[in-house]
Amino acid sequence: MNKYVKKGLCIALAAGLIATSFAGCAKVKYVTNSAVKAIYEVKDGSWLNTGEEEEKGDDNAPQIEAFKADTYGGIEFKTQDDVVNFYKDAYDYSKSLVADYIDDQGKTQQWYKLLGEEDLKVENIKIDGSANPTINNLVPTIVGGIYSPGLNGLVPSTSRTPSSDTDEWEGKGESLQTSRLVPEDIVAANVTDNGDGTITIQLQPKAVNMSAPGKDAQGHVFQSLGAIDATVDSIKQLSWSQGTTAENCIVNYAGGVATATIDVKTKEIIKGEYIMKATVEVNHANILGVIKDKSASLDVTMKWTYPASAEYMMKTKGCKLA
Repeated sequence: MNKYVKKGLCIALAAGLIATSFAGCAKVKYVTNSAVKAIYEVKDGSWLNTGEEEEKGDDNAPQIEAFKADTYGGIEFKTQDDVVNFYKDAYDYSKSLVADYIDDQGKTQQWYKLLGEEDLKVENIKIDGSANPTINNLVPTIVGGIYSPGLNGLVPSTSRTPSSDTDEWEGKGESLQTSRLVPEDIVAANVTDNGDGTITIQLQPKAVNMSAPGKDAQGHVFQSLGAIDATVDSIKQLSWSQGTTAENCIVNYAGGVATATIDVKTKEIIKGEYIMKATVEVNHANILGVIKDKSASLDVTMKWTYPASAEYMMKTKGCKLA
């Protein structure tokens, strides 16, 4: 690995570590001894540009089909607001339902009936605005090594146990059992009649910089990252050539779409795929006094799929339905 690739890798790690917070980790640990060694192997020189800057588009450009007033599954939807309000009712009802599970200790636990799988994807990594294919291949592997998929309720959610599902980790804060979604949160929405007593609703929330679960348009639909200051400040190898953590770290959420299939009679969400997209930027970064005043950015995609399969539950948490 040449020194330019190592240098880019080290900078991208700073952004990559932030991205792993989407997994719900309370603290982020530095990756490996080999990564630290790679930093010290960088002696001098500037970043080798191998890519071109992309023009930024409209963060609130619709990514889904526009709403069409009609009757779907026997329900009349006159406006987009009707779609949002129907989904809110479905979320609330679905998160009132529980089921018995056997945990990894063999004990019976009562958790949400609807639990989901989650997956993290990191790509489009840039150093000082330029891309390098080698770094794009390496960093996702490192991030994947410290990312552990979770098992929680319908997003936004911090727990599989209803009483612990709040907008703060460890059971603190206000409950997420009822949705805080309002029509003003949504850029675009639509409905499809599946012809079997169910409808599928799609929602695209407005773009937000620095979202928190349950606190804004993105956090009303997805399990967003929340404040990143403490997470970044826990990386002792990282400092800033100027400014503060809050000024130098940006997480811009835009373009994500939630898709939910709902039983129209009960308003129970029986299936869903929630895809949240965010761009993480780190500016004016110093690492271990070797890398100085560099910037990095990367794209993060978090996907939640409902319901979680029996295989996923057993593999990630060693649990199963009772």
